[in-house]
Amino acid sequence: MANPLTPDVLVDPVELTRALVDIESVSRDEKVIADCVEDVLRSAGHLTVERLGNTVMGRTDLGREQRVVLAGHLDTVPINDNWPSTVVDDLIYGCGTSDMKSGVAIALHLAATLPDPAYDVTYLFYEAEEIESEFNGLRLVADSRPEWLRADFAVLLEPTYGAVEAGCQGTVTAVVRTHGRRAHTARAWRGVNAIHAAAEVLRRLEDYHPRTVTIDGCTYREGLNAVRVNGGVAGNVVPDECAVEVNLRFAPDRSEQQAHEHLREVFQGFDLEVVDSAPGALPGLDAVAAREFLTAIGVEPAAKLGWTDVARFAALGIPAMNYGPGDPSLAHAPDEHVEIGRIRDGAATLHRWLAR
Repeated sequence: MANPLTPDVLVDPVELTRALVDIESVSRDEKVIADCVEDVLRSAGHLTVERLGNTVMGRTDLGREQRVVLAGHLDTVPINDNWPSTVVDDLIYGCGTSDMKSGVAIALHLAATLPDPAYDVTYLFYEAEEIESEFNGLRLVADSRPEWLRADFAVLLEPTYGAVEAGCQGTVTAVVRTHGRRAHTARAWRGVNAIHAAAEVLRRLEDYHPRTVTIDGCTYREGLNAVRVNGGVAGNVVPDECAVEVNLRFAPDRSEQQAHEHLREVFQGFDLEVVDSAPGALPGLDAVAAREFLTAIGVEPAAKLGWTDVARFAALGIPAMNYGPGDPSLAHAPDEHVEIGRIRDGAATLHRWLAR
């Protein structure tokens, strides 16, 4: 098909948002949108372009003192009767409008129209952020093309509704298991009910008091919750196993290992298995490019309550922040939409920062 990301579209981040939304790109099906983005970047004579799978990188090499990264994922969650895009007054509706094709549009608009930025810029448009970490484009880049990520500062254009969200929480998912002995429910005294034993796990969760931690003026609220309970054999069997899946969101002053140890302390005496884990990211507000970014944005940063790919940059020692036009509360919703004014304001603000 002809590339819908034409020069006329690229100069307008609002029209570019619509064009990107109208290219269906559910996770693991990003080839078409990656082809279109790659074509745009290769058409810009000021960028060096490389590709890994369905992740596309374009970068300037102007000899600037500092390099910054603008990154956004190309994939969306599955369509939910909300595609293609529509416009109602000042709102663009459609799958991915908020999370995060409006942010991708701003980055791609700048890549195509700003040939002489004040920093060297690496633009990363990556695949598979919305699904399992093993497929994540940034993870694959970090494993095989780490030089693409080298920078002094990074901005992920995740939805923040125009706020600056610094760092991010870490996350751990674990399964706490209780064990018993099977028996017929008619002779229940001969068994030990593992589901009943899980009451103590739930009591500890109910009594848990999460921390609130302030780092560089950003306040992170921790949380520990049961998210799934599995148990039972049959309607006439005393169950011999029950599994309570719990999720811990932890402040970035804890390491991943410390978070694991904390969970084991909370559930001491129980069989606990960590099944998924990702570190948090400190705010990193003391980096020169970060301070200049905050000055250009003109707002005080807040803590990112949630996990984003800023953690992948933090793991490499690169401070990173989240800043995008979408409303995070609308991400993945059937009525997902983005405000046109937020797109224009975000594009103008980032242009002012990069072209200062």
